[in-house]
Amino acid sequence: MSYNPFSLEGKTVLVTGASSGIGKATAIACSKMGASVIVTGRNKERLQQTFDEMLPNDGHEQICADLVTMEGIAELLNSIEKLDGLVLCAGKGLTLPLQFASRDKFNDIFEINFFAPVELLRQLYKKKLLNKEASVVFVSSIGGVRRTLPGNSIYGASKSAFNSIMKYSAREFAQRQIRVNSVCPGMVETPLIHGGTLTSEDFKKDMEQYPLKRYGKPSDIANGILYLLSDASSWMTGQSLVIDGGCTL
Repeated sequence: MSYNPFSLEGKTVLVTGASSGIGKATAIACSKMGASVIVTGRNKERLQQTFDEMLPNDGHEQICADLVTMEGIAELLNSIEKLDGLVLCAGKGLTLPLQFASRDKFNDIFEINFFAPVELLRQLYKKKLLNKEASVVFVSSIGGVRRTLPGNSIYGASKSAFNSIMKYSAREFAQRQIRVNSVCPGMVETPLIHGGTLTSEDFKKDMEQYPLKRYGKPSDIANGILYLLSDASSWMTGQSLVIDGGCTL
């Protein structure tokens, strides 16, 4: 008989932001570890691509929904029975000097990176859709939490808030034996990092500050998320797992 504490056999896991990047890699990895995976995102075509790359399982499901809207959250909630795992991965980046960081830009980033996922989590917990001993994983960042760079104020602030609410959730949800942790990646090669004003030279210079001399791959972060979802981390809650190639050393 094989022993694998990292197995997700028999677990149902919801992954938000599953249409690309870390969310996509996580959904695929969860399927390979035996989980029934519910994937959600706003882009139907890219969500289908993720679904097609997952290891087949009759329990898999895809739900295209915009979680920034209450209607999108309601649609998702109405399609869920019970969850053993939740990965809050949907997010948006922005590189902008603080002097140009107007209120509307803060609102836009916080709506996606903080308010939407927190509201989803709140509703899932309130409606008791998270099973006892379920595991919740916030995908945060070292930005604003462990590393402060010029031009990263809006994104960093949203991730700092996200990581903070993770700890409060862990404290309150422990009464139902529900664990809540976060992963804090460094720079990862996803479409998210290319949406700002940084040039290829900027990225090359920044990469030199990483002891391992490379940015992360989505699979690097997905593997950390698998650990937090699995029973291998059953005595871990309220913690931030930093996966950053040694950047914050």
